Amino acid sequence: MAAASFETAAEELRAVYSSGKTRTYEWRVSQLKAMLKIALHHEKEILEALRSDLNKPEHEAFLHEVAAVVSACKVALKQLQRWMKPEKVKTSMTTFPSSAEIVPEPYGVVLVISTWNYPFLLSLEPVIGAISAGNAVVLKPSEVAPATSSAMSKLLAQYMDVSAVKVVEGGVPETSALLEQRWDKIFYTGNSKVGRVVLAAAAKHLTPVILELGGKCPVIVDSNINLTVAVRRIISGKWGCNSGQTCVSPDYIITTKDYAPQFIDALSSELEKFYGKEPVHSNDLSKVINSRHFERLTKLLDEEKVSSKIVIGGQQDKTNLKIAPTVILDAPGDSLIMNEEIFGPLLSIITVDKIEDGISLINSKEKPLAAYIFTNDKKLKEEFVKRVSAGGICVNEVTLHLAEHGLPFGGIGESGTGSYHGKFSFDAFSHKKPVLYRGFTGDVSARYPPYSPGKLKFLKAVLSGDIIGIIRALLGW
Repeated sequence: MAAASFETAAEELRAVYSSGKTRTYEWRVSQLKAMLKIALHHEKEILEALRSDLNKPEHEAFLHEVAAVVSACKVALKQLQRWMKPEKVKTSMTTFPSSAEIVPEPYGVVLVISTWNYPFLLSLEPVIGAISAGNAVVLKPSEVAPATSSAMSKLLAQYMDVSAVKVVEGGVPETSALLEQRWDKIFYTGNSKVGRVVLAAAAKHLTPVILELGGKCPVIVDSNINLTVAVRRIISGKWGCNSGQTCVSPDYIITTKDYAPQFIDALSSELEKFYGKEPVHSNDLSKVINSRHFERLTKLLDEEKVSSKIVIGGQQDKTNLKIAPTVILDAPGDSLIMNEEIFGPLLSIITVDKIEDGISLINSKEKPLAAYIFTNDKKLKEEFVKRVSAGGICVNEVTLHLAEHGLPFGGIGESGTGSYHGKFSFDAFSHKKPVLYRGFTGDVSARYPPYSPGKLKFLKAVLSGDIIGIIRALLGW
């Protein structure tokens, strides 16, 4: 599409939105039901696309993408009427007699720019929020997952109202052309480098932005735990979630020097149970998305100060873009693997003298999208939740907070801004418009000139809620 075509498409969407069509409850429900049909009736097609793009095992692809979209649609359909209702607000003596409410209204025409690691879920869940809130929307899927992008473009055109919901495929030129247009809100999922580009483009039009980014997500592992359960959960959240290509995937482990050997042994044992002695040949392990990312990951491993620190894995299959689950012990602080988001099947372990030192270590780095701790120490749990600033936290679990629609999902600082999931998705694409209602009675002359000491005394009594003072001021006016 030429730049002029993008401008025309944006204008057409704005005309549709201005007609009021997308704001009706009936339209929103019809579009949510259409999205639900896409996920339910085309599961096989979607799973095949995900297998093509990422070699995702069917188990992972279904649970983490198809089922998650179905769940998000069902929550929105069930709760939409309640979400759309204005919220009553108690008024004060200052505006008496009056009533007030907060009315959620759609932003208008919004742009959703998705990413490649969960290309179905991370495209459609924000769109669910945008539609629930009554917006017209353009979805730009990631060109790095072309099979899924193509499938979504076809299916949304087949099921959705294309006058108000459009899909634009393509790469950097198309994304750049879209960012040149004026949007009422932009939702971007991806890395912080592109996030800054999106933010800069949005600033030209003062467009509000939600950025879902990433970061190095830490895991503190104490010694007073059920080690087998902890290790299985860490493996599931690391290698069982797209082979580590997940924004909330554990990036590095913090444990004590004394406990590290026991933890590594347990990790090695469970990894073999999950993926066998030759994990690069396992059908249960996703591939690295493409050769560029494969080379980036091998560069992290090949660094001289890191390669000698590998304690588990390290095997590579360049042809099939597979890297075995790999664990590095005490990589130097200035190494690439300790300073870049890994976003792959590599995991670092950092040892400390005291487990409490892990909190200070986390706080010395950029704020992560998620932070995790495994411990049975009540005081340590409380300290971790209190002192660690992260987009989200799990205690004795990893990544599972994403499954709860009642919890907001989003970052802080370098890991992003804004949140979504469940009602938070509706809120993300809604302006909370305050409305105050008054009649024509109760009009007090004290607010109008000519001013006098008596009027000021009365207003001070009103503002302080001093009923007796109000009466005295009125009597002495």
